Amino acid sequence: MSYTRKLFTRESKASRKKRKKTEQLQNVISLRINDDEKKMLEKLTKTTSKSITEIMREAIDLWRARQRKLCMD
Repeated sequence: MSYTRKLFTRESKASRKKRKKTEQLQNVISLRINDDEKKMLEKLTKTTSKSITEIMREAIDLWRARQRKLCMD
């Protein structure tokens, strides 16, 4: 399964320029997902106007917060 470049270019030009000026990210994470997960991510990108990268970063942040909460209980 291959992804089209369109899925990864939802970041606005202004934010890309701002990021280029401040910091170039060096780390890449590859993730394999099934067709249903891909459809869900595509739907989320359309309804939230966020990129898949932004959605995955939010998911990581939510997971970390939940893990911290579990450790404190």
